[in-house]
Amino acid sequence: MAILRVSVMRLVVAAMAVAAGVLFFSGAGEARVLLTLDDFGAVGDGIANDTQAFLDAWNAACASTEPAVLAVPAGKTYQIWPVRLAGPCKKKLKLMISGTIAAPASPDEWAGRDPTKWLFVFRVDDLSVSGGGTIDGMGAEWWARSCKRKKTKPCSTVSAPKALQFEECRRVSVQGITMQNGPQFHLMFTRCTDVKASFLRVVAPESSPNTDGIHLNDTTHAQIMDNLISTGDDCVSMVGNCSDVRVKDISCGPGHGISIGSLGKNRTTDRIENVRVDTCLLTNTTNGVRIKSWQGGMGYAHNLRFEGIVMKNVSNPIIIDQYYCDQPTPCANQTQAVEVRKIEFAGIRGTSATEQAIKLACSDAVPCRDLELRNVNLTMVGGGAASAFCHRASGKAAGAVVPASCLAKAPHRMLGDATPAARVGS
Repeated sequence: MAILRVSVMRLVVAAMAVAAGVLFFSGAGEARVLLTLDDFGAVGDGIANDTQAFLDAWNAACASTEPAVLAVPAGKTYQIWPVRLAGPCKKKLKLMISGTIAAPASPDEWAGRDPTKWLFVFRVDDLSVSGGGTIDGMGAEWWARSCKRKKTKPCSTVSAPKALQFEECRRVSVQGITMQNGPQFHLMFTRCTDVKASFLRVVAPESSPNTDGIHLNDTTHAQIMDNLISTGDDCVSMVGNCSDVRVKDISCGPGHGISIGSLGKNRTTDRIENVRVDTCLLTNTTNGVRIKSWQGGMGYAHNLRFEGIVMKNVSNPIIIDQYYCDQPTPCANQTQAVEVRKIEFAGIRGTSATEQAIKLACSDAVPCRDLELRNVNLTMVGGGAASAFCHRASGKAAGAVVPASCLAKAPHRMLGDATPAARVGS
C-alpha cells in the first residue's frame, strides 16, 4: 500500500491537490483522498478561528472525484464558528474527527447569524463521521442566559444552536465520537433517511436545558444503538413524521428518558410509527419511556414497542401523556388529540422514584387503544408497592404485571379520576 499525502495551503489549488493526494489500497480496488485541516492552514490551538480552513477542506473533499477522508488531527482543538457544510458531494465522504472541534464560548459570536445552528450539514449523502474525537458545543453561557434556567430577568428566549445537525441527508453514519455541552440538542436529524448513530458518548450537565442527546424530526429508517447519553433533557427523542426507527442498547441518565414527542404542538399533525426501543438502562431520569402530545394536535403514534428496559430510580417509568403542556401558564383544554394506538410495554422492570410507576393519561375525545403491558415489574425505590393510573386507556395485560394493570378492556370504558387538568409538564 502506498500513501501519498496532500499538502495544500489554499483552496485555489485544492482541485490539483485532490487529484494528487490519493490513497490506493491493494486488493480493495478503491482509491481514497486524504485531506487534513492542517493542510488548509488550520492552527488547532483552541484560540485561533479555524473556520475558513475547515470550510476550504470540506469543499475540497466534497468536490473530490474519489471517495475522500477529511481528518481532524488528534491532540488539537479547532475552534469553529457556525458553518454550513453543503452538498451534494461527488463521492462518499468520511469526516474523521480524532481531535476536538469546539464552538465559540460566547453566544455573542452568533450576532447576525442563525442562532439555531452551529455545525449544519445540508443535503449530503453517503457521509460517515467517526474517529474517536470530540465535538464540544461550549454551551455553558447559552444555558446561563436561558429563561428556562435563569429565574430572574433579563434572560434569553432565543433558541440555542443544535450542535451537529443533518438536514435532508441520506445514508449518514455518526459513530465512535464524544459529543458534549451542546447549547441545545447534541445530534439532530431533520428530513433524513437511512441514518445511524452508534457508539457515541453524549454528555452535558443535568441542569442544562434542552440538551437532548439524539433527536429525530421527519426522519425514517434510523438506527440508534450502543450509546451512552447523560444530559439535561431527553436521551433520545423524536417528533414530526418518523418511522422505522430502532433504538437499542442505550445507557441513559440523568436526563428526561426516552421520548416520543412532544407531538401536535400548535395544532400540527405528527405521525410516528414502527418504532422499537429495547435493551436500555435508564438511571436517575425524570421520565422513563414516554409518549407525550399536546391537546389540539392531530396525527398518530402507532405501532410502538418498548421492550427489555431496566429502570433504576426513575420517575414516571411508563408514561403516556396526551395533556402535555410545557409553558409557564396552563394550557387551554381542547378536544382534538394525537391518536395513540398499538403500543406495547414488555419486559420492563426496576425501581420507580415516584409512587405512580405507570401513568396512562389519554384523551376523552381520542382515547388510547390497543395498549399492552406484558411482564412488567416496577416497585418503589426502597421497597413498597407502586401504583398505576389509567384514564381513557384500553388494552390488555399479559404475564405478571406489577403494579397491577389498570387498562380497560374496551375503548369506551373509562378508569381513573376525572379528566386531568391542563398543566405544565417537563
